[in-house]
Amino acid sequence: MKEPNDVILRSVTKVAVVIIFTFSINLFFSGHHLPGGGFIGGLGFAAALTLLFLSYDIETVRENIALDFKKVAVVGVLIAVGTGLGSFLFDAPFLSHTFDYFDLPIFGKTELATAVLFDVGVAMAVIGTAVTVIMTISEDR
Repeated sequence: MKEPNDVILRSVTKVAVVIIFTFSINLFFSGHHLPGGGFIGGLGFAAALTLLFLSYDIETVRENIALDFKKVAVVGVLIAVGTGLGSFLFDAPFLSHTFDYFDLPIFGKTELATAVLFDVGVAMAVIGTAVTVIMTISEDR
């Protein structure tokens, strides 16, 4: 069977995936003060990966992104739960977070919050789960 000629689709996908990844990172980091965060940032990231799966075949994407997304989801859940349990070390309620301002060399005065660790875990759990579901559905056809 002849391979389809998807030059335009693949060219547009390369640009669109970079834009979606960048927007997902923006949503992730804006989540503490504006709408966004780990969940929607993770969904955007998974959507970009799904676009890659649709434009190229899954085997090609898996060769270039050699991650077991089930493990990504498990590690994400462990990070998210671990940040909640970490508050017990300071005799604080579950999922209590703190923040402070630090003078970083390039960024200047920057707020660093422990909630970022929680969002990293949520994002990893969402990416791992969503991509695993998409890959499982694609194997059933």
